[in-house]
Parts: sequence; C-alpha cells; structure tokens
Amino acid sequence: MSLATEAHGDPAAALNNPAVRLSGVTLDYFTPERETLALSDISLEVAAGEFVAIVGPSGCGKSTLLSLVSGLMVPAEGVVEVEGKPVKGPSPRVGYMLQNDTLFEWRTVLENALLGTEILGQGGAAAKTRAKDLLRRYGLGEFLDSPPAQLSGGMRQRVALARTLCPDPDILLLDEPFSALDFQTRLSLSDEIAELLKAEGKTVILVTHDIGEAISMADRIIVMSRRPGRIKTEHRIAWPSHDGGRPTPFEARSAPEFDAYFQKIWDELDVHRQH
Repeated sequence: MSLATEAHGDPAAALNNPAVRLSGVTLDYFTPERETLALSDISLEVAAGEFVAIVGPSGCGKSTLLSLVSGLMVPAEGVVEVEGKPVKGPSPRVGYMLQNDTLFEWRTVLENALLGTEILGQGGAAAKTRAKDLLRRYGLGEFLDSPPAQLSGGMRQRVALARTLCPDPDILLLDEPFSALDFQTRLSLSDEIAELLKAEGKTVILVTHDIGEAISMADRIIVMSRRPGRIKTEHRIAWPSHDGGRPTPFEARSAPEFDAYFQKIWDELDVHRQH
C-alpha cells in the first residue's frame, strides 16, 4: 500500500494562490528571566479550501501559529499573509475557535451565536437570519432561546462553531476544539463538523494533540518538532482504498491506510521517548 507522504521543502508540495502563507517566521517569548525561542523559520502555505492539521509535542508552538495567523501575535521575523495581504491585526476574514466554548451563560443560544457579528458591527436582521440557519443546521433549532446551561458539551461546541462562522470568515482556525469532550462525543462531533465545514467551503487549520483526529479530518498534516518549533515533515492524506472518495472521519479510522499514517506520525513525534 502506498501512502502520499512528503518531506517539508518538496517543490512538488508548493501551493498556488494560498489562503494563508507564513514565510520565514520566527517568534521569541520574553520574560524578566530569559528569552525563549518558540518558533524558528516556519514557512507554510495553505491553499484556499484546504483542511490542514498541525500536530506536535506539547509546547512546540502549535497554538502560537494560530495566534500569528489570527493577528493576535506578531512574529519577530518573517511575514504572515492572509489572502495575499500581510496580517496586521485581527480580521473578520479569519474565525478563531478555542478549546473551551466560552459561552456567556446569561445569553441565550441565539444571542451567543450572534456575539461575533455584534463585536464586528455586523449585527442586524441578516446576521440573525444566518445565526438561526446555522444553529438549525447544527441540530439546535429548538434551543434558540435556551441558556447554555441546558446544553450538553457537544451541543455547546456546536454553538461555539456557529458563533465563529456567523460573520462568514473565509479561514477557520480550530485550537483543539474537541479536547474537553469525551471520546464518543469527539468522534461524533468531528464527523459532523467535517461535513459542515466541507459544505461551507472554508479553509481550515486545526491544531490537535490527537493524531487520529488529524488523520481522519485533514487533507494534509504538518508535524512540528520540539521547541523551538520547526516544521519537521508534511503528509498529504490519501485514501486509495475508499472508492467513493474521501471517507467520513469515523469511516477513516477503520480504513487500511489509517494505521500506517498513525504509526509513521507517532514515530516522527518522538513523544514516547525521554529527552
């Protein structure tokens, strides 16, 4: 069985008209005690409509990369571009979904979904219609006027996703959005969200510690080294055994390619070795 795997730097991996481009990005953290090099010489392109997952050891800078793309942080060296323009701060074209749902308990489900559009000054009838449509598509139509306390963990994450997508960003950044959920809910929700994002046609960058989640959801996986974070390898995920095209995340976990990808990426992470 042949798996589509490529090392970082392969010219064949170059992407045309990327939605996101990082060129020679380096980032340092400063404290009164010392300077810490967090990221070193990161160059990465993500094509429009592509789903990319980033995996790596704890502390390697995965979430920091998302902060750079979102405009919440500025690199010490290098350039970060979104849709061909240098990132100078947060943009409505980029949506950021965090690990925790961070819903406001005093607001209804619908009001929580509208929060992003309100902050961006995009509130109004059109935003309310889109929020209701998203929530109904995510199976939350009967909970529009309910407080978040009445929702399960998976339902709360759907509300958080609707809130992120309501301003209609082109690029979606997911920072371990399923990590607080139990395994069964994670599997179910990853299936649902993969289908939803495919239908939305969004460019997605997912940070996760879960190798299986990355393999089953992403078109391409970026493996990062220990701190200072560098891109170690890239893997373009293909499913030659699945005649009907790309399997769902749940189906992917039982495909013959899955175990081979998992073992290869696990070995590259070196998380099982003592340093």
